[in-house]
Amino acid sequence: MASTAAGDPALADAFVDLPDTPRRIVQAAVAAFADRGYHATTTRDIAIGAGLSPAGLYVHYPSKAAVLAQVSLLGHQGALDLVREALSPQTPGSSTQRLRRCVETFTAWHARHHTVARVVQYELGALPAADRVEVAQMRRAIESLVEAEVRRGAAAGELSLDDPHGVTRAILSLSIDVCRWYDPAGRESPEDVATLYGRLALRMLGAAQAPTTTSPEVT
Repeated sequence: MASTAAGDPALADAFVDLPDTPRRIVQAAVAAFADRGYHATTTRDIAIGAGLSPAGLYVHYPSKAAVLAQVSLLGHQGALDLVREALSPQTPGSSTQRLRRCVETFTAWHARHHTVARVVQYELGALPAADRVEVAQMRRAIESLVEAEVRRGAAAGELSLDDPHGVTRAILSLSIDVCRWYDPAGRESPEDVATLYGRLALRMLGAAQAPTTTSPEVT
């Protein structure tokens, strides 16, 4: 079976900070999980994809679940880091501008890293309990950062909405869902999708104006 990861040129970039062998293992795991699903993938499948024996894989990861945990934790940390940067108090602009930049960057990441993001988002139930707790904390942190900026924008009169929490959750859900359907062979680039979702987010937020912004550059 051809790997869906072959269509994701950013797969290697998502794990660039790992040493060579662990990086090859998690890349092979993402490809296998995306093609077969977590439960249908064996440690042997991952090892072969990484060019190792099963014994060689166990030197670095004690189980298939540990590999999934590494993928999920790195994926969520990457998403959290970009949200923190986009919404940092040191980031210039109004709340409206920061939120648009955040949505665009978050959306583009889920398009460009669509294979990794699909595994990260749709295999949560297979995570070991302790790792699931850590991932849940990062997901809540992302939501809290965005909601706090939404509330600042509303307090400043830039945004008009009745349910900051609900709208925040809806916007993040839309951006995350991009990884489910995005196809790099299609006509839309990650930046195209990001620009559209940025405009949609401002409408959902009741923004008084739609400030221009540059397309996000996401690794």
